[in-house]
Amino acid sequence: MTKVATITLNPALDLVGLVKEIEVGEVNSVETLGLYPAGKGINVAKVLADLGVKSTVTGFLGQDNKGDFEADFAKYQLDDQFARVEGKTRVNIKVTQEDGEVTDLNFQGFAVDQANWQAFVAKTLEVLKGYDYVAVCGSLPRGVELEAFKAWLEQLRDLGCKVIFDSSNKALEVGLQANPWLIKPNWRELEVLTQQKFESIDQVLVAARKLNEQGIANVVVSMGSKGSLWVTKDFVYQAQPPKITNVVSTVGAGDSMVAGFIYSLVNGLNPEETLRFASAISAYAVTQGNVGVDHISTLDPYKAQVKVTKVA
Repeated sequence: MTKVATITLNPALDLVGLVKEIEVGEVNSVETLGLYPAGKGINVAKVLADLGVKSTVTGFLGQDNKGDFEADFAKYQLDDQFARVEGKTRVNIKVTQEDGEVTDLNFQGFAVDQANWQAFVAKTLEVLKGYDYVAVCGSLPRGVELEAFKAWLEQLRDLGCKVIFDSSNKALEVGLQANPWLIKPNWRELEVLTQQKFESIDQVLVAARKLNEQGIANVVVSMGSKGSLWVTKDFVYQAQPPKITNVVSTVGAGDSMVAGFIYSLVNGLNPEETLRFASAISAYAVTQGNVGVDHISTLDPYKAQVKVTKVA
């Protein structure tokens, strides 16, 4: 049986809302879509659970407001290996405008001290022995040093886990030095990493190939309306997603794509089918306020509209 884990070092309670247009400095009336226990790795695990793939979840939770998270873990039958630390898990406010643009207000939560971190490293390196896929997703909480984070990623890789990494900013930059098995930056994040402005998909492809050469086997670049690229040393596929007219929120679309990749890998889909499935579930995600899939057949019309081509 394939063993899967997702790791969310800095989870959040996501307060998600919808507004026609944000007026800075004014009172804005926002339609509340929900308050969800979240964080990128937790979102991935929820989607996988909906698709019938059980997973272990770990990371850090604030002791003071852990209840909603624990209730969700029980609801989705997730193996809860989270470490509890003093303080509260942060709250993120995510507001989507009518044009689809999302404004994030990410607050600070708990801090992780050195003793917490060392205990977490020791526990994960023991618990995750023999796991096939480990998705490390999201930002770092206060107190976690970048070099310590990179060293831990290298230790996970050395366990034999295929590390799937989805982060941003300094955590992404440092994490890539550990050569995870699969990464999923977006167009803008790849621009920041390479310190250049892309004018074409060919430039994105060149940047992705350099990461392959560095030792990262799979580079998946999400490019918004241009779709996504999956670049390996053996093949390059590009997916053009369906056109979605009823965008509710783009929150969780990237997490759904990561879940789509893991589901496809666990179930032995070929590369074209894998990218089609991951693109379809990502497209479906923007039609709702929270992540999840009622039934896998829900994705059929979205898969039918995804165009996947092999790039020479």
